[in-house]
This record gives sequence, C-alpha cells and structure tokens, in this order.
Amino acid sequence: MLAVKIENTRPALPQTGVRSADIVYVEQVEGGETRLMAVYSSKLPPRVGPVRSARISDLHILPQFGRPAFAFSGVQSKMKKYIKQAPLYDISQESAGSAYFRAGPKPIPYNLYASPKSLLKQAPKAEGPRDIGFRFGPAPAGGRPVKTFTARWPSTRMSFTWSAEQKRWLSAHNGRTNTAAEGGVLGGQTVVIQYARTTRSKFHDFLGNYTPEIKTTGTGRALVLRDGRAYDARWSRPAENAGTTFTTAAGEPMTFAKGQVWMVLVNDGEPRIP
Repeated sequence: MLAVKIENTRPALPQTGVRSADIVYVEQVEGGETRLMAVYSSKLPPRVGPVRSARISDLHILPQFGRPAFAFSGVQSKMKKYIKQAPLYDISQESAGSAYFRAGPKPIPYNLYASPKSLLKQAPKAEGPRDIGFRFGPAPAGGRPVKTFTARWPSTRMSFTWSAEQKRWLSAHNGRTNTAAEGGVLGGQTVVIQYARTTRSKFHDFLGNYTPEIKTTGTGRALVLRDGRAYDARWSRPAENAGTTFTTAAGEPMTFAKGQVWMVLVNDGEPRIP
C-alpha cells in the first residue's frame, strides 16, 4: 500500500494521479483549508502530486492499513519522532529524494511530484492490501435521492454531484469543477462524509496556526453517497490498528459501490478552526 499527501488548495490544481487512487481522504489542515491523502493498491499512476507535508491526523488514519509506505514532502520538526514511531515506511522527500521531481509552471511548493513506482521500490516491505472494514456490494434498502452534496470546512468547500452517465460523483472545489491533470473530473463511485471530532493538536505551522487533529477512532455518524442516493450511517473504529466499519440506520452493513471511495472528514458540528 502507498499513501501520498497531496495539496488541495487552488494554487495546486489540477492535481495529478488522484483519479488512480483506491481511497482519497480529505482532511482539514491549518487555516480551515484541506489536504488530500491518496491511498493506492490496485493501480499506480505514472506520477502523483503536488506532494505536500504530513500532518498528525495521517498517523492516526494509517495504522488500519498495517504498515504502508507513506510519501510526503516534509513534516514539522516536532513531529519527526512520531513519524519514526509510526507503523509505516517513511518514503518522504527527505528519505526517498530520488523518487521526487519538480515539474510544470507552478511555483514552489506546488510543483513537487513523485513516481509511485519509484517510491515503492524504496519500501519493498510495505504491506499489501488488507481488510480495513469497508464492504462493497449492491446498495442496501432505503436511502434518499440526492443530486448534490456539499462538504464544508471553515475556509473551503467541496461539492459532489451525481452523474448518472458516469455512475459516479463528480467533485467541485469552491464551485469550480475539480478537473484532473490527466483529463476528466475527479470523483468517486462512493463518497463517505465522516463526521469526526476535530480538535486542536499540539502542533502548529510557522504562522502560529494550530494543526487540527481529527479523531477517527470511536464511533460517529456518517452520510454515504452512492448510486445517486444518500444513506444515513454510523461508523465505528475501536482502535487505531483496526479498520472502520459502517452500518445503516437499521444496523446492517453499509455497502459501498465498486470503485474509488472518497473519505471526506468533516467536524462533527459546525465547521471550526480549533
């Protein structure tokens, strides 16, 4: 498994390699903006990026994948010891520099890319796919027709609109179509809005903005979008080394549509900068 941190603000768009991911996490970062973590196992794109720095919430999400390879462009100095302690293979720009390169007209730091194949060559023991709790299959009973849904953070928003023709949810970023660098529109067959408590971590950026910490263990509510319908659901993850399971309002397994899954992490409550 390979996880890559990818910038998700307007100067970085369009992104490269995201459409090839199996799972795309959307996480809140400093200033109320968001960043992606794309997880790859079934297909590797030729390049991915723009690659950006890691956050503490990544280290809470990744243990459910066993010991994956984790690609990022840097980390706050206070977080380095936590990276070393985490069950992952550090293939950051600092430790796997030959897999990274700068390309295109965007200025630094929005022009750093990496070759996934080269990244994985530097982490040959990275753990392969494993059960992380997701279940795929025919849609459960219930749900309600939904054409579009907008996820909100303090300083940005992402919308997902159902395309019956493409049979997937097409994304937009602050009202602008989220086009992939390779062409087409980014989006998944299933979009999970996971409501998770967002608190203030002990880390902050150079401007003094505190880094959010997203609590992805425990239980909570979710909204699952698939096949043009929305399902109220519950999520459960008993420990960091355990997967995340989803159930319907009736307590049955919440199945996902086959294809890419977007895990959209939003605060359980109003959008807030902790």
